[in-house]
Amino acid sequence: MQRNILLTVEYDGTDFSGWQIQSDQRTVQQDIQDLLREMLQEPELKVQGSGRTDAGVHALGMGVNFKTGHSIPLNGLVLGMNAQLAPDVVVLDAREVPYDFCARFWARGKRYRYCIWNHERPSALQRTRAWYIHQPLDMEAMYAASRYLLGRHDFSAFRASGCSAKHPYRDIYEITVQREGSMIVCEVAGSAFLRHMVRNLAGALVEVGLGKQEPEWIRDLLATKDRRQGARTAPSHGLYLVHVNYDLPPA
Repeated sequence: MQRNILLTVEYDGTDFSGWQIQSDQRTVQQDIQDLLREMLQEPELKVQGSGRTDAGVHALGMGVNFKTGHSIPLNGLVLGMNAQLAPDVVVLDAREVPYDFCARFWARGKRYRYCIWNHERPSALQRTRAWYIHQPLDMEAMYAASRYLLGRHDFSAFRASGCSAKHPYRDIYEITVQREGSMIVCEVAGSAFLRHMVRNLAGALVEVGLGKQEPEWIRDLLATKDRRQGARTAPSHGLYLVHVNYDLPPA
């Protein structure tokens, strides 16, 4: 009997060329798919992720599903995968889901985190996990600017070229900007996100934090619908996919 299994996967994106399979490049999807094909002896097995992450982007809770005819217990699957995967990829959980479930198309929302190391000196430990900015950032101004992003908007001004989304409208349910010592953590939760949208949001908030723009600039930037008038795209290594929401009963 065919089963559909949903994995929750954590990974450090530093040494990956992103999630999606690419020829002659190491990707998270390729690592997981190759291992499952070997473990379960199913050479045609395919894995589907909840979305794409770029090179350098990390994940705390990427949703990944695959279909299999193997009867391996879920706990044995998790233990076996973690014993054989490289240490920068870990399977946190596995559960059976409806046969028509798809990790990408059943996603009802996502939460992302962007980390900024804001100190006069860089951090050796955070160099691949946070964007280093040595100038002091104005937290109050960044928070005030973030309020303009809440709700449903046309996010064309924060949309990278080559984005395949059918339209630029997205709903932002929550956005926080907090300092934890020298680390500034921005979290944003929404229905879905455009290509590089969170990184572009982070770049714009930093412009405000540096005093180069007033908080109201975010509101005006949204109204332009023009990416060319926005800020630089924040580097990929500060971004984390935290969680994917699915309309599923408790496991």
